Amino acid sequence: RTFVGTLAGGFLGRPLAVRAQQPPRVLRLGYLHPGRRPASPTINPTFLVTNLRELGYTEGRDFVIEARFAEDKSEALPALARELVQLKCDVIVAIGGLPIMAAKAATSTIPIVFLTNGDPVAAGYVASLARPGGNVTGVLIAPQGTLGEKRLALLKEMVPRATRIAYLTTEGAGAATNPQVQEVRKAADRLGLELVIVEVLGGDYAKAFTAISAARATAVFVASISRFVRDRQKIIDQAALHRLPATYEWPQHVQDGGLMSYGASDADIYRRVAVYVDRVFKGTTPKDLPIELPSKLMLVVNLKTARALGLKIPQAMLLRVDEVVE
Repeated sequence: RTFVGTLAGGFLGRPLAVRAQQPPRVLRLGYLHPGRRPASPTINPTFLVTNLRELGYTEGRDFVIEARFAEDKSEALPALARELVQLKCDVIVAIGGLPIMAAKAATSTIPIVFLTNGDPVAAGYVASLARPGGNVTGVLIAPQGTLGEKRLALLKEMVPRATRIAYLTTEGAGAATNPQVQEVRKAADRLGLELVIVEVLGGDYAKAFTAISAARATAVFVASISRFVRDRQKIIDQAALHRLPATYEWPQHVQDGGLMSYGASDADIYRRVAVYVDRVFKGTTPKDLPIELPSKLMLVVNLKTARALGLKIPQAMLLRVDEVVE
């Protein structure tokens, strides 16, 4: 009897314990973007899937993505954020200021990881860079208060004859109270440059560049706006058509034919967002994750475009270039 009882305890009891174990829960990752849904068949943000895979996650087995795109309609963001909350996402990744505010208004408990530029403290997203507090943390595209001035100085160095610079931005974003506008305008004053604000109205880039030429601007500073990344080829083509040197923030602008860029490595920035998502998945709270700044800023120049514009890149600048596109 003792022997049989032992068998019963050892062999019959064990399957019950095994059956009681729950399979690992599939994590739900929300993604909120102000722009349009990607043209590819999948709606999953490629950078998150790729970088989470490198961290050991498999989509479908370990996590699923609930991606929501506002299709350039900012008024849709609050409802989309509430939808992600109702889906009980484990983390919400918010791209840009308006999605951050929408997500923050929708939940005070679900962790939010953002990717944005500007000052998250002044914007009210977090209490401080070192101690975000609450349920929000993330990665900044650029160090605070330095990128606009540096980009403008590099543009002036590349195009010494430029005295009037067009600041290209989206509709409604050219107000003097806009932090990006304030930074670039102050930098222009220090460099002795005149700044002309031109907004892209209704997505009409041809009309915007016609206005730039009519204002007799001799170079263009393209604002750091996610829509301009998506529409970069339209901007690059118009700059070439009007023979206007232009500076951008992201390397892919230059790789696609733009003149020059100065900013963070997009691959590195996206990787850091995935790392923060991973840490939150594993239990770290946003208040314990300091806001992260980019570790490296890159100067990228397109030699072919420079030649087409009749520009000779200064030797001193060439020595500082991180990547040359032929």
